[in-house]
Amino acid sequence: MDFYGGPVHPTPPFNAPAARRLREALGMAPGHVAYGLAAQYGLRISAETVVAWERGIATPGERELTALAGVLWCAPGELLAAAATLREHRMTRDLTVDELARQLGMTGASYLRMEESGRWRGNEKQSAALCRALGLSAAQFLTATGRDEELAELLSSAVTTRWQAYVRPVAKVVPLDRALIQDVLEQLHTDYQALMVSTLSWSSTGQERSGSTGDAGRAFLARVVEQFWRTAGV
Repeated sequence: MDFYGGPVHPTPPFNAPAARRLREALGMAPGHVAYGLAAQYGLRISAETVVAWERGIATPGERELTALAGVLWCAPGELLAAAATLREHRMTRDLTVDELARQLGMTGASYLRMEESGRWRGNEKQSAALCRALGLSAAQFLTATGRDEELAELLSSAVTTRWQAYVRPVAKVVPLDRALIQDVLEQLHTDYQALMVSTLSWSSTGQERSGSTGDAGRAFLARVVEQFWRTAGV
């Protein structure tokens, strides 16, 4: 949907099997759904199109998805696969751009620019509000706001150099209590250094540090991030 003259977005990840299950549970045929879309929402959607949605051949747009949820007596989120982007999480919660922006204390246009770019620019207070509004875990927040790579680089540097210098930068990226981040970074650094001393290498770590390239470097970054979330317990 184009709220402010911006680009038209790709449709959300539609859960075709769920749409069919919900329709059948209500004892409705595809024609009944098409009639409901027209009568209740003014959408001229054929029964054949409804069947195509349920088979994954076609995908409803944002307006169609919202209307379909109304006809099937469910929340829009029940018709979506696992959300990954900010837009997908917002739609799962059945929030418009303006509704979410108000909860974050910003204008709809400002929020929409970030949603479109996939790069979150809100402050720590707004980040916490975003997590509350969309029900995001810390890991989901990082993925949805496009900060996975940034976190990986910070953690790589923290475990291989002086971890204390990275508490504040990590806290700006991850919506977690700063004391928890400090404890986790210290533990990661201790574990990493102990392993280095005992084995002199950590899966060819000499080639896997943050400045490395290729599969080995990416694997190292992935392991550090995975260990971070495990140690943080989130």
